[in-house]
Amino acid sequence: MIRVVLFVLLIGALAFGAVWLADRPGDVVITWLGRRVETSVMVLALAVAAIAVLTTLFWSTLRAIVGLPRAVADHMRIRRGMRGYVAVSQGLVAIGSGDLAAARRFSTEASRIAPGEPLTLLLQAQTAQLGGERDAATHSFQRMAERDDTRLLGLHGLFIEARRRNEPAAALMYAEEAARQTSFPPWAGQAVLEFRCIAGDWSGALERLDRNMNAGLVDKATYRRHRAVLLTAQALPAQESDRDRAKVLASEAVKLAPSLVPAAALAARLLSEAGELRKAARIVEAAWRDNPHPDLADVYAHLRSGDSARERLARIQSLAARAPGTVEAVLAVARAALDAQEFAAARAVLEPLTAAPTRRVAALMAELERKQHADEGRARAWMVRALRARRDPAWTADGFVSERWLPASPVSGHLDAFEWKDPLAGDEPAGVLIEAEEAPADRCGTLMPAQPHEAGGSAPSGVQDPESASQDVSPGKRASSAEEPPHGQTEIEPRHRRFKAIPVAPAVIPLVHAPDDPGPDPEITNGKGRESSEEHSGDNWTRIRQLFRQ
Repeated sequence: MIRVVLFVLLIGALAFGAVWLADRPGDVVITWLGRRVETSVMVLALAVAAIAVLTTLFWSTLRAIVGLPRAVADHMRIRRGMRGYVAVSQGLVAIGSGDLAAARRFSTEASRIAPGEPLTLLLQAQTAQLGGERDAATHSFQRMAERDDTRLLGLHGLFIEARRRNEPAAALMYAEEAARQTSFPPWAGQAVLEFRCIAGDWSGALERLDRNMNAGLVDKATYRRHRAVLLTAQALPAQESDRDRAKVLASEAVKLAPSLVPAAALAARLLSEAGELRKAARIVEAAWRDNPHPDLADVYAHLRSGDSARERLARIQSLAARAPGTVEAVLAVARAALDAQEFAAARAVLEPLTAAPTRRVAALMAELERKQHADEGRARAWMVRALRARRDPAWTADGFVSERWLPASPVSGHLDAFEWKDPLAGDEPAGVLIEAEEAPADRCGTLMPAQPHEAGGSAPSGVQDPESASQDVSPGKRASSAEEPPHGQTEIEPRHRRFKAIPVAPAVIPLVHAPDDPGPDPEITNGKGRESSEEHSGDNWTRIRQLFRQ
């Protein structure tokens, strides 16, 4: 509407000017080089306008002729750029849909039309990944890493390819180089942190965590929690050589994360040894309210080394009252009551759990029957139930079960990954994104052998070495250690403990599963171990009794 109004006003102004000149006729005389030209003002104005138009046309034609080669070159470049854009776009779509033939065709066309362009290099790399051509993919990522505008993208690709080849040293080198950039991406900071955790470099991990925090890669709550975990990781070995330093580190960890069980248990134990009983008790009570745990109960019961068993029972009962109704509180009271020979109290707290007992509950009931009534028959019945009962909570991370807490997952390297939970609760994510990066074959995506509990090479979780059956195992320990497959058979653990989901890589690299990507693990349909038909033999009963012997 505004344009129409302006157009009407312009036409009106021109008409007004023409009428004004027509109403005011006049003569114009031009004398030049002996010639005299007389005309009216209107004619002169029209002549000037015509000359101006002709001059403009002439100049435009001259410029077009002179600039024709450049215009043709610009047109060809734009057309070539559009063709390259279409080739790259269609190639990425083909990669996303898994069409290797189309991806190669468009990658070849893009390389011919726009060689050396960042998107062309990316298309070449991902086409090579889709076709399983690792060397070609690495070469394309290397070319990107040598350019300033694609350095981080190339380093990311080289990092992923190094992990696929199971070369942690090379992967760490690429992650470190990316993390040295002024504005490093989140994957680089996280990868360096995980590598340092796997290597046990807790000081280096703390330094990297601080840099990630300063770069805004982690929020404040996560930073405090992870820093507490790393301080606890430093304090645990330090307690053997420098208990004062270990106490300082553990106390700082408790301030950052009061609910962190390993830090609270270690700090309370060291403080109680130093005579700071009240402070140690407050630390345990605060952690117990959020996370009831056997380690906390054990430390709380032994705050005073000279207390009798009945005094320890009274202290545990007061601690259990701070988390009423929890299984750990019940088991802690039952354990303390058995030690104090208060069999009625132990039976009273265990009775509600006997309908569906866990292994620890069944083991405690077996011990109770033996100590209170000397009833070997009932003790044996509870031992059998202990072997078949539901597992108790354990430190679990990425399907790996450990007898003790670890700062980072030995499977993925993730910090603070261990949780106190039922190992059979399931760890699979809801789904695996299309951007899932391929994990090394010996770490995820394949059927893993049962992992050892300790670095020293103890028996896998859920498998009892026949030669270790004679070792003493108290009912308060993990019930998983009381499991013995009949006749040397190895129990196949349920798939949601044995399998690891493919970790999700950051977006962009790669967009799809590479052909050699193992993908989600297949289900095992015949993985249950067989029960021995001779489980009631006298030899087996001897082993069972030895498993629960005090």
